[in-house]
Amino acid sequence: MAIDAISPAAATASAAAAGASRSMGKDAFLRLLVTQLQNQNPLNPADSTEFTAQLAQFSSLEQLSNINQNLETLNLFQASINNAQAVSLIGKQVLARGNSIEKQGSQPVHCEFELEAAAARVVMSIYDSTGGFVRELVGGSQPEGRRSLVWDGRDRNGSPAADGLYTFEIQAEGSDGKKVAADSLIRGQVGGVTLEGGTPQLMVGERRLAFGNVLQVSTAPATTENE
Repeated sequence: MAIDAISPAAATASAAAAGASRSMGKDAFLRLLVTQLQNQNPLNPADSTEFTAQLAQFSSLEQLSNINQNLETLNLFQASINNAQAVSLIGKQVLARGNSIEKQGSQPVHCEFELEAAAARVVMSIYDSTGGFVRELVGGSQPEGRRSLVWDGRDRNGSPAADGLYTFEIQAEGSDGKKVAADSLIRGQVGGVTLEGGTPQLMVGERRLAFGNVLQVSTAPATTENE
């Protein structure tokens, strides 16, 4: 009678063990498996096929756990490498994908971009930090490749714009009137690195550049192609 009384407990442990790999860690799974063996009916032990399947689940759970740990270690290692590489760029000139520019005093601002093909007309729109329209510049024909237009720092009324951060947008079209793809670029000297959020960002003046957007690095100040 005592043996019959513990049979439901064994069945419950078996069901719990079968689902442990989906909802519990490997330690909990192993405890449930041991509990099942301790409480099984000695006159009617667990089916060997079912027991083998449970052991296979435990083995799979163990392997997945090890894989997760290895991936976490690899991610930490890669992050440390990225951080070290980002810090090594301090003091160097970089060219990166992006459309932010910084106006300082009366200095002209070079807005760089890359054309996928030759363009018959290039239009650059400049916006302030709130997204407000500031100025539009129209350039003539431009060959394929990296180009630049120079903003004199004045708004559409001819008044000097305030110092600070701005963004620019490039629109280009070919001689056939079709749109030409243009990617905006940022160039400047890296003054520091911030690691907020676990992702390194380069400080170029007041601008922040994602480390992954860097296209080119040089030790000397880079020259720009003026319109």
